[in-house]
Amino acid sequence: MRVPIGWLAEYVDVPAGTSVEDLDTAFVRLGLEVEEIHRPEEVTGPLVIGKVLGIEELTGFKKPIRYTQVDVGEAEPRGIVCGASNFVVGDTVVVALPGAVLPGGFEIAARTTYDRVSDGMICSVRELGIGDDHAGILVLGHDGADVPPPGTPAGQVAGLDDVVIELAVTPDRGYCLSMRGIAREMGTGLAAPWRDPGAVTPPVWSGEPAWQVTVADPDRCDRFSMIAMEGLDPTAPSPWWLRRRLAQASVRSISLAVDVTNYVMLELGQPMHAFDRDAVTGPITVRLAREGEKLTTLDGAQRKLTADDLLITDETGPIGLAAVMGGASTEIGDGTTAVLLEAAHWEPTGVARTARRHRLPSEAAKRFERGVDPEMTVVALARAAELLAEYGGARVVGALVDVDTRVPRPAIALDAATPARVAGVPYTAAQVVELLGAVGCDVDSSGNPLAVTPPSWRPDLTDPADLVEEVVRLAGYDEIPSVLPTAPPGRGLTDVQRRRRGVGRALAEAGYVESPSYPFVGTAALDALGLTDGDPRREVVLVRNPLSEEEPALRTTLLPGLLATLARNLSRGQRDLALFEHGAVFPGSSRTAAPLPGVDRRPDDATLAALLGAVPEQPWHVAVALTGSREPRGWWGPGRPGVWADAVQAARLVAAASGVELTVRAGAEAPWHPGRCAGLVVGDRVIGHAGELHPRVCAALELPARTAAMELDLDALPAAGVPVGPPISSFPPVLLDLALVVGDDVPAAEVDAALREGAGELLESLRLFDVYTGAPVPAGSRSLGYALTLRAPDRTLTGEEAATVRESAVAAAGRRTGAVLRG
Repeated sequence: MRVPIGWLAEYVDVPAGTSVEDLDTAFVRLGLEVEEIHRPEEVTGPLVIGKVLGIEELTGFKKPIRYTQVDVGEAEPRGIVCGASNFVVGDTVVVALPGAVLPGGFEIAARTTYDRVSDGMICSVRELGIGDDHAGILVLGHDGADVPPPGTPAGQVAGLDDVVIELAVTPDRGYCLSMRGIAREMGTGLAAPWRDPGAVTPPVWSGEPAWQVTVADPDRCDRFSMIAMEGLDPTAPSPWWLRRRLAQASVRSISLAVDVTNYVMLELGQPMHAFDRDAVTGPITVRLAREGEKLTTLDGAQRKLTADDLLITDETGPIGLAAVMGGASTEIGDGTTAVLLEAAHWEPTGVARTARRHRLPSEAAKRFERGVDPEMTVVALARAAELLAEYGGARVVGALVDVDTRVPRPAIALDAATPARVAGVPYTAAQVVELLGAVGCDVDSSGNPLAVTPPSWRPDLTDPADLVEEVVRLAGYDEIPSVLPTAPPGRGLTDVQRRRRGVGRALAEAGYVESPSYPFVGTAALDALGLTDGDPRREVVLVRNPLSEEEPALRTTLLPGLLATLARNLSRGQRDLALFEHGAVFPGSSRTAAPLPGVDRRPDDATLAALLGAVPEQPWHVAVALTGSREPRGWWGPGRPGVWADAVQAARLVAAASGVELTVRAGAEAPWHPGRCAGLVVGDRVIGHAGELHPRVCAALELPARTAAMELDLDALPAAGVPVGPPISSFPPVLLDLALVVGDDVPAAEVDAALREGAGELLESLRLFDVYTGAPVPAGSRSLGYALTLRAPDRTLTGEEAATVRESAVAAAGRRTGAVLRG
């Protein structure tokens, strides 16, 4: 909400000497965040009101040029050359005289141009720095209009000294989306007298009702008011003061009738709509849409309606999307002389659903979905009728239509001691009553608890807690003592937190970049991964109100988001990528329906247990994806591409950071290549997979061939044991190399385990350092080269002992895997 200080001062007696900074502080103290302060650009030198006395059309030039005589309050008029044509004799304009400096350092001087001496400049809105309109000069009015005489300083009239404070209004403070609401708040905050622009008695219009109106859904519209006007001059312009205030509020000026409805909305907080009366056919009905109905709205878009959309209709069908936007068929046009003015009170949640469904965040919807004052419908109609009569010559015909089905608001019981107990500030009962009265509540203090009836403009006040917040807010948040809680000793990270941080740190140190993604997934992403219909990762939890209809479910795997990030970076020119993410996934295989508890009391234990039982499990997964070079090439060497083995190594890093031993064996799981997929095993349980993505998956996701990935369930890892320092021997090691020939289908992990078993306690370390295929190794087999380190803790090993260990290890490998020593 943009608040011009000059407009605010019409309703609030701002104390003398109050600066813009003081107002800023007052707004913040009242709980209204100041986003920005807009100050007009500086204009120096003589800038005055002028009246056009004569216009001479100059010919012989490439564009229309006029030589004007302008009365600027001096003895003689000034001759000024102007290229604009949107003004006539008798118009009042803004004139920059020689010596003036306009925004951007533009200096005005008397100069000869188009064979005439131009003794000043008639200014446009853009040249004055108060708007973007440069189609013509600024016309303040015509003969007889309420404008200052020639020669009057023009700064205040043009709004050059009017600072605008932009506020961020929270959803519960919808009444602050109007000057009426802001004035009430600022009057309270400054302890200054203020005038309510809505505290007027509307006139009594006589005659037959202006139109026949039926409200078929009073639950969604509990008040609908309307008047009819005719005799509107379609050529009547909006006065400058009104256009200026609309511009300050970032609302575009369209026509007098539309501008008046927008102005009243900003002034009173009551959105309105003006229909071309001649385009409305038959009685008006407020009803829900029927499936298949369509409406072309004022923005030119044809919208397919649902049964939840509330409409304003006539005999031809929908003529407006209630509380959101009017229809194009009854739009105010250039020739409109008769209008129907509508002001209503709509149910907020239905407005919010409609606005979001049709992606129409209009100014009206923004106010209605936050709640407006139902008492303002007729007041707003009267204010709009007054302005249209004054500036457009229109008159009201017929009587007011006012369909009102509201019921009184119930009183809220509030213990007068509750605000002091909640805030820790000793508010007295008298203070509580006074502050609630300042909010606008009707407080019956004859007993305790107090009986508090909220005002009509505060639909957000429904519970005692809301009233407590208002008492604390108006008394001042800064009055609440700031007491830091004492941190209890002996607390630190839990084992789960320590493990998750350790895993992230280990992968980052290994060169992986963390890339968190949104936890939502769609069917297309699961299809791209090649998941079959029976895959448990397809059993998802759907979000009731998703951010995107294309991704309506919670993820069951980290890979869609991670691979999408990989593809996005590749599309932006990156080539060597290694990414990781760790976070919760949400399997939807086993779930029960959650109950819907009421809000009037605390749920019982059974309901809470049912709610918690309906929450899906949320295991913590970790995943990596990599493509391109793992080691860059340069003068030091050719580099090395990232392959499936790097994904497996990432899993080993995760296991090592978690203090767990990981075993790798051949696996087959989508989306990995069935021949290049490793199952990650802890104990006898498969906790994840790693390897090279299937070529079809790479093609579907537009990833390079042989992109590698890994994902495992971090919560499935057992708790790490107590770390024990390794024994250190001072005796020298024995280094042995073995080359074993095994079948291609034998995992290296099986050979590794067999060698460890056969070598026994003297084996200190075992490392696979070579894999070879080709002659003389037989086809269908490969050679695995291992480096063994043997060491005894209490002696130097002899050659015979080392040979015995070597033979035992080879024998064990032969028994378990069929491995033979390579000759």
